[in-house]
Amino acid sequence: GRGMSDADRPGGLPLDPVLPASSFSALLRKRGMEPAWEMPPGAALPSTPEGTTVLAMRFGDGVVMGGDRRATEGHYIAHRRIQKVYAADHFSAVAIAGTAGLAIELIRLFQTELEHYEKLEGSRLSLEGKANHLARMVREHLPLAFQGLIVVPLFCGYDELDRRGRLYTFDVVGGRYEELDYAATGSGGREAKAHLKGVFRPDLTEEDALRHAVGALVSAAEEDTATGGPDLRRGIYPNLVTVTASGYVEIPEDRVAEIAAAVLEERR
Repeated sequence: GRGMSDADRPGGLPLDPVLPASSFSALLRKRGMEPAWEMPPGAALPSTPEGTTVLAMRFGDGVVMGGDRRATEGHYIAHRRIQKVYAADHFSAVAIAGTAGLAIELIRLFQTELEHYEKLEGSRLSLEGKANHLARMVREHLPLAFQGLIVVPLFCGYDELDRRGRLYTFDVVGGRYEELDYAATGSGGREAKAHLKGVFRPDLTEEDALRHAVGALVSAAEEDTATGGPDLRRGIYPNLVTVTASGYVEIPEDRVAEIAAAVLEERR
């Protein structure tokens, strides 16, 4: 689609020609309204809740993404029902690990960026373009990462051109890496990834992919105290979503509960 002309813009007001019209962050920066990610010099590092384990895996129709619900603060459990997986737009999802408050704000800004681009350009960014944009946003957090406030997202989506699911990992300096089949990050990421490695097949059904995602989170919780496994007594279950040619779908809690109960029964 074409970009918007000045006459098309709300009120007919032209944007500054120095700005990329499709970048919401650039617009905020130019107007002096961008979020302040740096800590003041000499400020003490606060104790903040941290999200732990998130994962993603391709299956036959797209990609599944999941996350546990626990956030920790040192050796303490800060939250038991935190949401770590969100829609980025209709065809992509993003999950958070690291400093929870900053990560959620980054996701909200990322969602706004994608919506802003689509409204102004009349088309969606490519999936790779979205991943590159998220990498730049992570890189802008580098001053905070040096002070211990780390944000590491996981990104996935359905590529409308390639007609397949794709997934991307990031590092704290904004490096972006496309993973072929599965990925996990956070404190239990190593155990989750090892589980996915043993069960992955390219032709997995959605049901199998969801079951393996829960199984990987259970494996992580068994080895990592910061990762919370399914809690049937309290009714706490992982966040699970899929992204396919039909778009982003959040798996209903009652379905996740059935899958979690079956996985835990197999383990027992």
